[in-house]
Amino acid sequence: MTHHIAHFEIFASDVERARRFYERAFAWRFEVGGPPDFYHIFTGPRAEHGLSRGLIAKRRGPAADGAINAFRCTISVSAIQETTAAIESAGGTLRSAVIDIPGVGKVVEFADTEGNIACAMQYEPGQPLGP
Repeated sequence: MTHHIAHFEIFASDVERARRFYERAFAWRFEVGGPPDFYHIFTGPRAEHGLSRGLIAKRRGPAADGAINAFRCTISVSAIQETTAAIESAGGTLRSAVIDIPGVGKVVEFADTEGNIACAMQYEPGQPLGP
């Protein structure tokens, strides 16, 4: 049995602001998923053993300061420079320069409008995780 990640969640102090960020920066689609401030996230077409669904919900306390204390995800993108511009335009903050990982691709760490930390990766052609 494989143990792949099947779902992810983003917690936000301002859910509507976070939703707009991910719509603008990554073109994700959102659908109301229950109580107020609760949306299902659709990142793209369903993928075999891949992550294509998520959830955004109201944070129940302040975001933690300091070191990352949760899983950090990486979003596969087709153009890293366009993505970094979209992240900043949507209100996010770049936390690193674009870093070249030989044989893998180019990655940047960013914080969304809610202080959540993630990465965006432009995989090299032929990499199975690329868009």
